[in-house]
Amino acid sequence: MATKVMEVVKKLDVEKYMGRWYEIASFPSRFQPKNGVNTRATYTLNPDGTVHVLNETWSDGKRGYIEGTAYKSDPKSDEAKLKVKFYVPPFLPIIPVTGDYWVLHIDENYHYALIGQPSRNYLWILCRQNSLDDEIYNQLVEKAKEEGYDVSKLHKTQHTNPPPENDDAPKDTKGIWWIKSILGK
Repeated sequence: MATKVMEVVKKLDVEKYMGRWYEIASFPSRFQPKNGVNTRATYTLNPDGTVHVLNETWSDGKRGYIEGTAYKSDPKSDEAKLKVKFYVPPFLPIIPVTGDYWVLHIDENYHYALIGQPSRNYLWILCRQNSLDDEIYNQLVEKAKEEGYDVSKLHKTQHTNPPPENDDAPKDTKGIWWIKSILGK
């Protein structure tokens, strides 16, 4: 059976997309700690048109983070198909790792989004706040299902209220969270 061609947002307003997004749910990834909470991404437009990416998560009371760069896969296309490049490990960034970041759905106010990739191995539901109305969440899950994702793998991300809003938390400077996540812990 042929796999459905994934529908991707067209004409994404990159400037409106910038800012902080909270991870509401995602497929578990070996690049994130299993006990991570308050996971979020902050996007900032660079002068060259690329996007600075800051992904953060808290694990065992410490803030782990990784920074990268996002850019359009095809600069001539109007589809929201991006590539994101990180250098790992985060404590000694030497190895480039690039992944797909496709915006599958975004509401007209740029308040919540569904992000995936063509392999369907990764999926994220993001929101500008650290919680999302159940009805909207279920609509995004249905959209993901229509795009061929096994939504039974979705895992809701825990958030505290209020969420941490600054970088004052102790940092995981040794990259322990990253090493543990690679080992599946």
